[in-house]
Amino acid sequence: MARSSDPTRRDVLKTAGAVAAAGAIARVTAPTIQRVKAASDQVSYGLIGTGSRGQYLLTHLSKIDAGRCLAVCDIYEPNLRKGAAAIGGNPKTYLDYRELLGRRDIDAVLIATPLYEHFRITRDALLAGKHVFCEKSLVFKAEEIHALRKLAGERPKQILQVGLQRRYSQFYQTVKQMVDKGLLGKVTHVNAQWNRNPGWVMKPDPVRQKELNWRLFRQYSGGAAAELASHQVDVADWMFGSRPEFVSGVGGLDFTKDGRDVFDNIQLILKYPKGQKMMYQAISTNRHLSLFGGARTEFGEVIMGTEGTVEITVGKDNEPPIALWFVEPSPAQPTPAGGKKEKATIANATLTAAAAGSRGLPIMLSRELVTGQDSFLKREMKFARLWMYRKGIMMPREDENPVDTQLEAFLDATRTGKKPLADLELGLADSTMVILSNLAMDEGRRVYFNEIEKMGV
Repeated sequence: MARSSDPTRRDVLKTAGAVAAAGAIARVTAPTIQRVKAASDQVSYGLIGTGSRGQYLLTHLSKIDAGRCLAVCDIYEPNLRKGAAAIGGNPKTYLDYRELLGRRDIDAVLIATPLYEHFRITRDALLAGKHVFCEKSLVFKAEEIHALRKLAGERPKQILQVGLQRRYSQFYQTVKQMVDKGLLGKVTHVNAQWNRNPGWVMKPDPVRQKELNWRLFRQYSGGAAAELASHQVDVADWMFGSRPEFVSGVGGLDFTKDGRDVFDNIQLILKYPKGQKMMYQAISTNRHLSLFGGARTEFGEVIMGTEGTVEITVGKDNEPPIALWFVEPSPAQPTPAGGKKEKATIANATLTAAAAGSRGLPIMLSRELVTGQDSFLKREMKFARLWMYRKGIMMPREDENPVDTQLEAFLDATRTGKKPLADLELGLADSTMVILSNLAMDEGRRVYFNEIEKMGV
């Protein structure tokens, strides 16, 4: 019998239990963060690069008790002042990052500079004995991949974490558990996009034009592959459980004529070892997202398996993450040979019902699961929330913004030595994807990932 395309309330609760159980396992594997308020137990850190991303991180760090910011650094004084204001507490300000690294009272540094500076500052921070959190993409050039792997390998006690916050999302961890448990069947494809309109806008400045608009120039930037695709290709690697074999793609500087030289639109196809593929798009002329009933725009991923699909996005500060599970309809049974016309009509109706799109079930975390320990009121509130989730009236939320979770995890790792979820090898794999994807688009060919082994040596 074909599955119904519209599950009953009992089906919804049964499904909620399955997904919440997966969420419970994911929650166990997530980092355990101990909030510390005593100054003697707090991690002393500095942040280098107080542009838009650095200020964003500092705003989040200002709410985390486990560390205290002693210093911030940027070569551009207006941003330096904004960064100091974002964290509060009157940190020391520096124009030269080497002075910050020279302080013995700083245990860790966070790096949010433009991409082309990531390797140099990460290298110097490791050499100075600091733990390092570096925003993606971790490095800019092929030779930096080999050099950083060697250097970090020589300093195993120092933490090196990369800013891939989806790895710290409860929803993404839950979906990975669903994949591993076979709830989606065999995962064969991932589709993702990060569309914007108008995308990056050139800021006019007669003196510092390229520095202020570094994302728009290949001298400093990996373009959309580095700034956008790096997050989402990492999701595909994670869900497939492997790295790509090759990448091909098309990019163009077709619609924005303002002096930039990075592509304003890119399309990539990445092939994985078991025949799995990822299709990726980032454009700057339309931000529509054909997921979640059009309720969100810009970015999201679709994880497709033989028995189900998940639509997911990490969200923003003002928009919560969303994850919807669509169960794949069972194939309709063929009409027996010699069957009557009436039965054929019924079979066609069944086929239509089975093939019709089903309503997505919101993926929930373990706290949503109805248990025997719940009070009557708590149980009824959970049932009410499940009903509203099912109807799309409201959506589950994560306990914490994944940006906060990854920052807390970094500070915790500097005390405990715990390996980051987004570690050196994930960061280098992500940077390899950026470098080779841009090469594939520039040269119009299929670029194999093992080519990186000889590049930059």
